[in-house]
Amino acid sequence: MVGKEGQLVEMSEQPYDSENILQELLAQYPNLLAGDQMDSDDPRRWLLVTREMGLPSDESQGGRWSVDHLFLDQEGIPTLVEVKRSSDTRLRREVVGQLLEYAANAVVYWPLERILGAFEAECESLGEDPGDAILGLLDGEADVDAYWERVRTNLTAGRIRLVFVADVIPRELRRIVEFLNKQMSPADVFAVEVKQFAGGDSQALVPRLIGATERKHPPATSGPRKTWTEETFFENLASHHSADIVQTVKSLLDGLRSNGDIKISWGSGRTYGSFIPWVGDNSHWMGLFRVMANKARIETYFGHMRKRDAFASAEKRKELLDMYNSIPGVSLPEESIDRHLRFSIRVLSDDAALTAFLELNDWVAKEFLKT
Repeated sequence: MVGKEGQLVEMSEQPYDSENILQELLAQYPNLLAGDQMDSDDPRRWLLVTREMGLPSDESQGGRWSVDHLFLDQEGIPTLVEVKRSSDTRLRREVVGQLLEYAANAVVYWPLERILGAFEAECESLGEDPGDAILGLLDGEADVDAYWERVRTNLTAGRIRLVFVADVIPRELRRIVEFLNKQMSPADVFAVEVKQFAGGDSQALVPRLIGATERKHPPATSGPRKTWTEETFFENLASHHSADIVQTVKSLLDGLRSNGDIKISWGSGRTYGSFIPWVGDNSHWMGLFRVMANKARIETYFGHMRKRDAFASAEKRKELLDMYNSIPGVSLPEESIDRHLRFSIRVLSDDAALTAFLELNDWVAKEFLKT
């Protein structure tokens, strides 16, 4: 590794001191699951439901076993992860039967409500809003209820993903994973080797996926995402809404562009277009709100704003909330200062309301750029 001062730091492979360390790293850095290697066209993004997810073997049990990690990806595909160190001899064969047994019971005895409850409890322990966490995962299509229905559908259909994680994946397990991926559908089976390297005060974690090249069926996704443009967004908007809604959104976009500090980012949803006005640069930026073509509504971004210094204080977000509620036709509840809430774009068809909304966003941009 090349250090900050240009010196070369030799990194040597190091074993993990305990299995729990690797488990904690995976929970803290879900991208170690190598989602980009599972699907290079549409890299998997991860949402941790919980660690040690209880799993019964019949309806009367509370939890006979526990899965090391349960993740969901942006398609709502449940991903069961079992972590072992290479020094654990169970990694050769026993862990395979263990994870297959978990999967067989999960599709039968994990109702959606159980997964949702575990996820909400995890968010509460971290001080996060569950809805904000889902919206952060869904870069484009932001219908939270529809997302949870996809989770239910995937689970019922057995569209799940099994992942073995270790510092070194032994040859015996590699062959089993490759065999299972040839045979199993619609489930996917992978192994991820996460090697640890250390040198000086630095640590490097290098994930490598095993099993993708042997999969005979396509990955369990809903097709490639697309990059929307202004033209395709408005075509999408017009296919769902009346001409007056289209004109209102065009007026909004023109007004935003009159502020040279505000930039427009077009979404990447598979089915519905979106855009986000934002301020700052690549290292220091903040989204102002989002407009979805299918819903024709403004989605406030208080949940993201509270993570930025300019709006970290509840008092500052309350000031912004009061400005929102001064717009004719907008009435957001007090808890909005910590969440993403929505109101209809039709509100902005009134000239006074549109002017007030644009002035509000000019103020937000100015406050953010002070920090």
